[in-house]
Amino acid sequence: MKNRTTGSQNNSSIRLDKWLWYARFLKSRTLASHLCVAGRVRINRKRIDKAHSPIKIGDILTFPQAKRIRVVRVVSLGVRRGPASEAATLYEDLEPPEPQAPTQLIVEASGLHDPGKGRPTKYDRRALERLKGRYSVR
Repeated sequence: MKNRTTGSQNNSSIRLDKWLWYARFLKSRTLASHLCVAGRVRINRKRIDKAHSPIKIGDILTFPQAKRIRVVRVVSLGVRRGPASEAATLYEDLEPPEPQAPTQLIVEASGLHDPGKGRPTKYDRRALERLKGRYSVR
């Protein structure tokens, strides 16, 4: 029977796909369901292939998200898909923090390059042409 104040049931478990959606790990419940059916989610190290698998407080979930593997502990079951601040209270992240990337990797990822490397920019080409006397401003 539903509780009128919170809208939740008196059960101590919730469907896996629903919780993943409530916790905002996936944009839609359908995507959460597909992830579960594909067997990409583990509950307490046990591979799950059903979206309706029940989870309870204290369970540890392991699943892929983007280019990393998420490991989270269920802290609360939730009653709705609320804002991100509310969703963050549903779980505890068990992943170690990502190591800080060296500055060279950051520079390469941002698209910046060392002066004199690679193809010259339009500004550099015009400056070179001015130097050689081929470019004139009209």
